[in-house]
Amino acid sequence: MMKDMTNHGSECTPNTSIKCTVDNCAYHCQEKQYCGLNAISVGTHESNPTESKCVDCESFKLK
Repeated sequence: MMKDMTNHGSECTPNTSIKCTVDNCAYHCQEKQYCGLNAISVGTHESNPTESKCVDCESFKLK
């Protein structure tokens, strides 16, 4: 299980290894275009993904 070790309350420490532009995710660092998680889980909603739009960030959490 992944833990959010970099986000504490409203503060966010960007993980510069994980770029992100999803502003409505709870882990998005608002001043930077990075994720605040130490790691993310990537998955798909397709049985045979062929395009990037078929891939999902399964760590997404709505604010």
